[in-house]
Amino acid sequence: QVQLVESGGGLVQPGGSLTLSCAASGSILSINTMGWYRQAPGKERELVATIATGGTTHYADSVKGRFTISRDNAKKTVYLQMSSLKPVDTAVYYCNVHLVPLVDFTRTLEVWGQGTVVTVSS
Repeated sequence: QVQLVESGGGLVQPGGSLTLSCAASGSILSINTMGWYRQAPGKERELVATIATGGTTHYADSVKGRFTISRDNAKKTVYLQMSSLKPVDTAVYYCNVHLVPLVDFTRTLEVWGQGTVVTVSS
């Protein structure tokens, strides 16, 4: 059993900052790529940022220069530091992790968090 627990969402004014966290727990052998996606009301889920095991990062053009993704492998946690937030950043943010479970190390599983709401509004 693998679980992702997200935290850090909330209401913030335009131009403000917020940091999201996502911690993985359970029967995990190793974690590969970790990332964040978001889904705004009435829109499809979209990639925000990903970070590979070695630290290579990828960002959506809309968040480059404003968001920073990082990870703590020892804590099995991924972070998303968001700054200069805009109303268009309002969405449910989902953590996404690709991992190898202990029960079957020949497989890679994709696991999603439950989502955390970020609202950017004055």
